[in-house]
Amino acid sequence: MKQYKLLFPEKFSDYKLIDSGNGQKLEQFGKYTVIRPEPQAIWKPQLSNFEWESVAHARYEAEDAQKGKWKKLKDMNNPWKIKYRGSNFTLFFELRFTQFRHLGIFPEQSSHWEFIWEQSNRLKKPKVLNLFAYTGGASMAARAAGADVIHCEAMRQVVAWAKHNMQISKLEDVRWLVEDALKFVKREEKRGHKYNGIIMDPPSFGIGPSGERWKLHDKLPELIKATCSLLIPDESFMVVNTYSHHQSPLILKGLVESNLGRLKHFELGELAINSGQAQVLPSGSYLRFVY
Repeated sequence: MKQYKLLFPEKFSDYKLIDSGNGQKLEQFGKYTVIRPEPQAIWKPQLSNFEWESVAHARYEAEDAQKGKWKKLKDMNNPWKIKYRGSNFTLFFELRFTQFRHLGIFPEQSSHWEFIWEQSNRLKKPKVLNLFAYTGGASMAARAAGADVIHCEAMRQVVAWAKHNMQISKLEDVRWLVEDALKFVKREEKRGHKYNGIIMDPPSFGIGPSGERWKLHDKLPELIKATCSLLIPDESFMVVNTYSHHQSPLILKGLVESNLGRLKHFELGELAINSGQAQVLPSGSYLRFVY
């Protein structure tokens, strides 16, 4: 495995970043094009405002730092469906407008789906735990490869969304948990349970189903320590992803190696998205390894 790498959603033909800049991005999801905030796009866009407005079907308008609303600019369906066709599997997703500017998918994560499928496929009936699992892309990739999957997500309505994506992708038999990820992992540690694969994409901030407060900077060392204890030596893999500007790939590697020792087969770097205007939009740090 190469050690440092930029990963792009190269196989995601239903997604395209058209342009970005001035704190926004112009994206195409299947049949529809939307304008959303993007704090990291601090450069100037390459296309004019007129060109953005002429192709966009909807724009997200923030009302405060946390919430906002969508304004339709052209006729479109809401919700709508897109698909991801991987090397050996196809996944379907239902997208819809949310008050938090998200649509139900992070396209940059698709390069991890390929890795998850490959690692799950090489192991015999692996047991895979997906933490902070959102609408199920990684869970579906593991399940498509025959893994026994536990999907852990703190928001009940998001779990329902993931179940729907699983259904339209014609996959089944996933264990669904509405649970605080760190609490669940620590219980699994006490029980002595082990996993062949652990996937996690923790947010910078969050609230658990029982009001648990999550702050990545404070909780990540504890989470990494607990999850590392659940891995089966010589028969496992892990994917760690974070969107926090303060968590570099080297921090992720340092935390893992402080618990597992020096990694021999690993890859770290950044997730990124190429735009049609030759921009490269950073989309998070990652570490993934075979243990």
